Amino acid sequence: MKTYEFVTVDVFTDRRFGGNPLAVFPDARGLSDAEMQALAAEFNLSETTFVLPPDDSANTARVRIFNRTAEMPFAGHPNVGTGWVLAGRGRAKGGMLRFEEIAGLVEVTVDGDAVTIAAPQPLSLGPEMPVELLADCVGIAPGEVIVAAHHPVMASVGNSFIVAEVTGEALTRTVPDIARFRHAVTQYTPPGMGPKRLPLYLYAHHPYTNAGRSGDRIRLRTRMFSPLSGTVEDAATGSAATPLAALLLSLTADQERHYDIVQGVEMGRPSLLLASAHRAADGIRALVGGGCVPVLRGEVSL
Repeated sequence: MKTYEFVTVDVFTDRRFGGNPLAVFPDARGLSDAEMQALAAEFNLSETTFVLPPDDSANTARVRIFNRTAEMPFAGHPNVGTGWVLAGRGRAKGGMLRFEEIAGLVEVTVDGDAVTIAAPQPLSLGPEMPVELLADCVGIAPGEVIVAAHHPVMASVGNSFIVAEVTGEALTRTVPDIARFRHAVTQYTPPGMGPKRLPLYLYAHHPYTNAGRSGDRIRLRTRMFSPLSGTVEDAATGSAATPLAALLLSLTADQERHYDIVQGVEMGRPSLLLASAHRAADGIRALVGGGCVPVLRGEVSL
């Protein structure tokens, strides 16, 4: 029997029991794929990470990310939280870490308790989702989906989400219906999604003046629903905030934009994600960051 250390942290928050909880196994050597998946299901969090030696010694670690039912190519709060944990153990060099993941190399910057990650891929867009189908999944009227800027669309910078703008009132009262999600995947199956994954990321402009703008930052409220993968609602979704930031920049002529994204309020786990997007040689790139707070520490024997 071997013992494995784990820690949990709350991510995208400055207070315990806020933000999005994450379990991290700082040394996962010896764990099988099946054991990693079983541990992620046992913790029953939106994601759990497992840290392994890198394939390239120039990088910090290979990081594997599992949700309750499957491994993920990239995710936001798992990278932020894992970066915070490893930096606290002296693994950051010059305030930087580099994680090898399925979606590519993720660069992590640490500044005190603030951690920022760069998404591994430039923005890519997939097929649009019918408005009526999306609205049906979350119990709102099709007219409450705002299509002036863009229709509901698959967007990715390493992990795909259906991104849609809705009215502020509709965002507050959305309720996912798992039966309707199951029906939706029979009608709409973009690349990388299937019967166990149809994540809907809804946003509205924060109720401030100038369409939610505060200084040079744009304020947004968001909610993310992925009941088919076991996450009925997520408290903070960095891998969705990044394609959202990139998508919104793509609709402008700006070189860069910065966003304050509030999520998790309706769940009682308020989160703040600091996202940005900028134009690069290979397309639109995005970053997201925030604070972390330690919560639990323990061991698992297998």
